[in-house]
Amino acid sequence: MFKKLLPYFLVLGVIALIIVAFSLKGKLNNFISEKMQQQVSVENSSSAKEIIQRKYNYLTNGEDFDFTFLEFSSTECAICKQMESVLEEVKQSERVNVNVVFLHIMNSDNLELMKYYGISAVPMQILLDKQGNEFFRHYGFISARALEEKFLQNKTARNS
Repeated sequence: MFKKLLPYFLVLGVIALIIVAFSLKGKLNNFISEKMQQQVSVENSSSAKEIIQRKYNYLTNGEDFDFTFLEFSSTECAICKQMESVLEEVKQSERVNVNVVFLHIMNSDNLELMKYYGISAVPMQILLDKQGNEFFRHYGFISARALEEKFLQNKTARNS
């Protein structure tokens, strides 16, 4: 009797593991990102901070943006391709003034920022405020509307 039921128990166990893994993927990705960020050298960290200040701190660099939308991505993955239209929609938005930056993970010029932000999976969206400080991070697909809401929430919180 047990031998007949064993395959069913194994299948149910595998399905349960898949469901648990899928439901915890965000937490797992954040955990891996945190561990990667902890391993960044002081030299790399200060170099990345300098890049962020130079390019994305709009209070000091004179550019006229309120936010930065960093999209760490690839042109080869399906979800990344879906994000292309979202990037364009956010770029064209009249509700928020956003500098949309696509950072291809295979480009070695982006390696310092990838290490600094602990990018462990793509697509990864990181939102920065006017001073270049991260205020939101998301892994996977996210709609332009949801991103705009995050920008507007941050703007409201700053003005409070």
